[in-house]
Amino acid sequence: MAKESTGQDRNFDDLAKRFKKNIYGGLKGDIRLAVLERDCAAHIPVAPFKVSAECWTILDAGGGQGQFSLQLAQAGHRVVICDISAEMLKLAQEQVDQLGLAERVQLVHCALQDLPQHLPADQLQFDLVICHAVMEWMQEPQSLLPCLLRYLKPQGYLSLTFYNIHSLIYKNLLRTNFKKIINKDYGGSAGSLTPINPLDPQQVLGWIGDLQLQLLSHSGIRVFHDYIFNEEHRAREPLTLLQLELEFSQQEPYRSLGRYVHLLLRN
Repeated sequence: MAKESTGQDRNFDDLAKRFKKNIYGGLKGDIRLAVLERDCAAHIPVAPFKVSAECWTILDAGGGQGQFSLQLAQAGHRVVICDISAEMLKLAQEQVDQLGLAERVQLVHCALQDLPQHLPADQLQFDLVICHAVMEWMQEPQSLLPCLLRYLKPQGYLSLTFYNIHSLIYKNLLRTNFKKIINKDYGGSAGSLTPINPLDPQQVLGWIGDLQLQLLSHSGIRVFHDYIFNEEHRAREPLTLLQLELEFSQQEPYRSLGRYVHLLLRN
C-alpha cells in the first residue's frame, strides 16, 4: 500500500476482517482467484502456474493477507509481502504459520515507497510483482506504476488489479441511485469497502502505454456476479456461475463491466 504518512492513502487496519470475509471469502473470492490463476497460467512459466523447478523472487505490494502470493510460496518461491496495515499482516502471518512457510515468506510492515529501508539493495528487484486492489485507494494512483517498476527485474512480470469505475456507475444506474451519477459521487464513504478513487481502465491503459509495458492479458473480475441482486439466485449454481465468469471475463462488452480489472504486464 502507498504511504500512510501523507494522511491520504488508505490503511486497512480497521477493515482487515471485513476484507477477509467480504472481498476474499466465498464465491467472490473464488471468482477473483480463478481469473488471476487463469491469466497467469497462460503467460507465467513457473509453478504453480506451470511445472518448473525454477525459484522466483516475488513481491506482493500492498499484499495484506497474501491470498494470491502465498500459493506461490507453497510452490517453492520466495515471497515478500509489504503493507502499511499491521492488522492485514497479522492475518497473513496466521496463514504463513498454518502453512509452514516461514522460511519462504517475509512480511514487511511498511509503505511500498519505503521498502529500500527494510531490504538489502541486492534484494530489491523481483521476477514478479503483484499489486492487487491498491491503486484505487491512492490519492494519486498514477504514481503507483513507476514505483512498482523500480522493483521489477528486466523482463519481469507485473500482475495489477484495480477497481473499475464503469462497474460502479452501472450498478448505481441499475439501483436508480441517479443522484450519485449526476454528482459523480463515486468514492466510498468512511468505513466503506468502496475505494476512494475508482479508475477508468482506458486511463490506466494509457499510463501503461506511456511506460512502454507489454500487455499480456486483460480481464474483468466479476463481470456479472455483482449485478445479480437476488442473493439466492447468485448462490444457486456457483460452479456454473464461476465457469461463465471465466468465459466472459475477456469478452467485450462484459469485460468492461467487471468489478475489478486484471492486467498482466511485462517490462
